[in-house]
Amino acid sequence: MPGIDKLPIEETLEDSPQTRSLLGVFEEDAAAISRYVSQLYQAMHRIYDAQNELSAATHLTSKLLKEYEKQRFPLWGDDEVMNSTLQQFAKVIDELSSCHAVLSTQLADAMMFPITQFKERDLKEILTLKEVFQISSNDHDAAITRYSRLSKKRENEKVKYEVMEDVYTSRKKQHQTMMHYFCALNTLQYKKKIAMLEPLLGYMQAQISFFRMGSENFSEQLEEFLTNIGTSVQEVRKEMDHEVEIMQQTIEDLDIASDPLYSPDPDTTKFPPQRNLTRKAAMNSYFSTKTGLMSYSWDRQFYFTQGGNLMSQARGDVAGGLVMDIDNCSVMAVDCEDRRYCFQITSFDGKKSSILQAESKKDYEEWICTINNISKQIYLSENPEEIAARVNQSALEAVTPSPSFQQRHESMRPTSRTRPPTTRTSSTGSLGSDSASLSALSLDSLVAPDTPIQFDIISPVSEDQPGQAKTSGQTGRRTNPFGESGGTKSETEVLYATHQENKRLFGFVLQTSTGRADSRPTSVCYIFESNNEGEKICDSVGIAKQIAFHAESDRRTSEKQKEIERVKEKQQKELSKQKQIEKDLEEQSRLIAASSRSSQSVGEGQFVVLSSSQSEDSDLGEDGKKKRESEA
Repeated sequence: MPGIDKLPIEETLEDSPQTRSLLGVFEEDAAAISRYVSQLYQAMHRIYDAQNELSAATHLTSKLLKEYEKQRFPLWGDDEVMNSTLQQFAKVIDELSSCHAVLSTQLADAMMFPITQFKERDLKEILTLKEVFQISSNDHDAAITRYSRLSKKRENEKVKYEVMEDVYTSRKKQHQTMMHYFCALNTLQYKKKIAMLEPLLGYMQAQISFFRMGSENFSEQLEEFLTNIGTSVQEVRKEMDHEVEIMQQTIEDLDIASDPLYSPDPDTTKFPPQRNLTRKAAMNSYFSTKTGLMSYSWDRQFYFTQGGNLMSQARGDVAGGLVMDIDNCSVMAVDCEDRRYCFQITSFDGKKSSILQAESKKDYEEWICTINNISKQIYLSENPEEIAARVNQSALEAVTPSPSFQQRHESMRPTSRTRPPTTRTSSTGSLGSDSASLSALSLDSLVAPDTPIQFDIISPVSEDQPGQAKTSGQTGRRTNPFGESGGTKSETEVLYATHQENKRLFGFVLQTSTGRADSRPTSVCYIFESNNEGEKICDSVGIAKQIAFHAESDRRTSEKQKEIERVKEKQQKELSKQKQIEKDLEEQSRLIAASSRSSQSVGEGQFVVLSSSQSEDSDLGEDGKKKRESEA
C-alpha cells in the first residue's frame, strides 16, 4: 500500500496556521468517509435483509410443498407421482433453506458487524473528539485574550495569577485534546480501509461457504432427479401443446360447421330432426305455469330427460329437479296464441301437465318424438334407437298442431279407458300396446347400461327361474351401472356400490330372510344422490362396517374372557374351601395328639393298664363290654 498521510502530532503545541489548514483537510476527508460508509452500510444492510427474506421465503415454500398432500382440489385426483415429486422437492428446498439460514448468520457476523462497528464507534469517536477540540480551542483563545489585557500600571498579583493559571489549564487541555484528535484522524486513514475491505471479505467468504454447502448437498442422485423432472416437464408441455392444437382445430371445425346452426330456426330440409332419440336436453325450452283462468307465465329453464323422468335445472344450480314422470305419458303439439313450437306433456293419470316451447321446428319435432319414445319405455331396451325407429310413426302423428289449444287440451283429459302404469322395477313389464313387436320383451332385456338411477343386483339363483320367457338376444342378466363388484358382501348382508358414470349416485341393497313364502331372501334397494362422491361414502360405510365388526368381536372376546375369569374365580373358591377343610382336619389331628401326650403324664403303669383295657374293650366289642359289666 502507498504511504499514509499523517497529521504532525509534535506540532500540536505550536498550533500554527499550517497545522490548522492541514487539520481542515483531514476533517473534510473524515466527513466524506462518513457519508460514503453510510451509503455502503445501507447497501450491505439491504443484502442482509434480502438474505433473511430469501431464507424465510425458502422455508415457507418447503412448508407449502409438504402440505400439498393435504390439499383437496376439485379437479385433481390423488396423484401419487406428483405428490412424491413435490415431497422430494420439499426435502431439497428445506436443505436449501438451512443453507440460506447459515448464510444469513455468516453475513451478520462477517459483513454487518465490522461495518457497523466502524460506523457507530470509530466515526462517532471522531465527531466527539472534534467537538471537544473546538471547545478546548475556544477556551484557550479566551484565556489568551484575557491574559493579553492585563494592565502594566496596576498589577494585581491575584488577578495575574488567576489569568496565568487559566492560560496554563486551557493550553494544556487544548494540547492534549489536539494530540488525541490528531491521533484519531491519523488512525482513521487505516480504519477506513479495514472498514471497507473486511465486510467485503466476510461477504465473499460467506458466499463461498454457502456454495460449498450447496455443492455438497446436491449430489449426482439429485442432479439425476432434476434431469428426470425436467424431462417430465417437457413431456407435459408437448402434450399441452398437442392438446391446444387439437382444441384449436376443433374450434375451427365447429366454427365452420356451426355457422348454419346459428340461426334460431334452421331449415329442416338441410338439418332434419332425429326421431329415434330416447334422450333430449335443451336450454331454449320454456315452462308455462297457469296463473289464472287462461293466463300463463313463461320462464326459461334447462330441460332434459333422465331415464323416464323430465328434469329441469335453472342456470347456476348444481343439480336438476324432477318435473314429472313421463313413463306412459302423452305428448301433443299445441297452438298457443303468442308463441310458436309449443307442445304439452300430460302424465298418464292426467293430473299433471307441462307446456314447453322449443326454439326451432327441428328442436320442436325432436322433443315430441323423444318424449313419445320415452313414454313407451323404449329407453330401457338395449338398442333404443333401433326400436324407436320402428315405432316413431305414432310420434309423427303428434307433430301436427291442433287448431285450438283449448280443444286439444280438453281432448287429452283422461277418459274411462284405464291404463295401468308400468312399474319400471318389474321384471315382466311390457312396453304397451303401441308396438306389438315389443310386447313379448321382458323389462330385464330393456335395461340400458347408461340408465342413470337404475340399480339391479341379481343373485345367480334368480337368474334362470322356471317359467320366465327369454327372447333372442336377451342375456338373462341386467347390466349394473353401479358396478358388479362395487360392494362386498358382509355378515350384515349389505351390498353397496356407486354408479359407473354418475359418481354422485350410490345404492344399498339390504337382504332379509322374511316376507317370502319360499324362505328365499328378499332384497330391498335404496338409491341416494349426494353432493360428494358416492365412492367415498361407500368407503366410509365399509370402514364403519369393519369398525362395527371389530367392536362386536372385541365385545364377544371380552364377554368370553369375563366368563373364563368367573369360572376361574369359582374354581379358586372351591380350592380355597378344600384347603380350609384340610387345615381343620390337621388342627383336629393335632389336638388329639396333644390330648394323648397329656394322658401319658399320669404314670407309665396306669398308662399300660388303661391301654390294655382299651385294647381289650376294642377286641371284645359291644357284647364283650356288657358281659364284663355283668360279671363285675
